[in-house]
Amino acid sequence: MPYKEKEIEKLFYPIGDVAKMFDVSVSSIRYWEKEFDILKPKKNKKGNRMFTKKDVDNLRIIYHLTKERGFTLEGAKKKLRENKADTIDNVEIINHLKNIRQFLVEFREEL
Repeated sequence: MPYKEKEIEKLFYPIGDVAKMFDVSVSSIRYWEKEFDILKPKKNKKGNRMFTKKDVDNLRIIYHLTKERGFTLEGAKKKLRENKADTIDNVEIINHLKNIRQFLVEFREEL
C-alpha cells in the first residue's frame, strides 16, 4: 500500500477555500456567519475573512444540520442552543463512518 502523507492543516483558511470544502457559495458562508454566533472568523488587514479550524468545525455542524439533515436556519440555531454537544458528537460519528467507508472502498479497489 503506498504511503500517503498526512494533509497539513492550516492555521487559517480563506473564505474561498472554506466554501470549496463544503461545496457552497462564498455568500452562503458569509450569510451563515451573520446568522450563527458560533462563527467568528478573524479578518486580516484587508478585511478578508480567515477561518480557524474551530470555525471550520462549526461550519461542518451547520452544514450537517442545514444541508444533510434539512433543518431550517432557525431550526439549526435552536438545535445548537438546546443540544450542541449531542449534535457535535453525531457529526463526528458521521465523519468517522464516512472515513471508514472511504478507506474500505479504496482497500477493495486495491484488491
